[in-house]
Amino acid sequence: MGSEGVKKPRILCLHGFRTSGHILKTQLHKWPQSVHDHLDLVFLDAPFPCQGKSDVEGIFDPPYYEWFQFNEEFTEYTNFDECVQYIEDYMIKHGPFDGLLGFSQGAVLSAALTGLQEKGEALTKVPKVKFIIIISGAKFKSSLIMEKAYSSPISCPSLHFLEFTCNL
Repeated sequence: MGSEGVKKPRILCLHGFRTSGHILKTQLHKWPQSVHDHLDLVFLDAPFPCQGKSDVEGIFDPPYYEWFQFNEEFTEYTNFDECVQYIEDYMIKHGPFDGLLGFSQGAVLSAALTGLQEKGEALTKVPKVKFIIIISGAKFKSSLIMEKAYSSPISCPSLHFLEFTCNL
């Protein structure tokens, strides 16, 4: 492995809520170098400037971004369609990409995009996503998005990193 001429999988990385591509890149530096040696990771900043306080203020420097906005119950989303178009435009201009990697809000988005792409509802002008890597993800709670994105299992492989807290 690691042979010259072997194409590394090109992965579009989508950061968490009110963070940035630079912050996700910094977070993923904790992965072993041997993993990085086999991947071509591309980090994208979300299209919308942070509209509130970021949980990483004081840990990471701004600017901070968000992919879309949502209500308190996570059932209504603002700027979702604009976000999807922004990602597709980036993939057209800078692709092709083999897979998506998402952390937190970016993970929610990555998983939904794959399901939406399979239904012909999103990412229709780019090659099919071959795999996804989900880190601390969740599902959309909007019935409209759920129906389109999750009504049938996705056909591409997925790797999930789950984070949980146990209060004893």
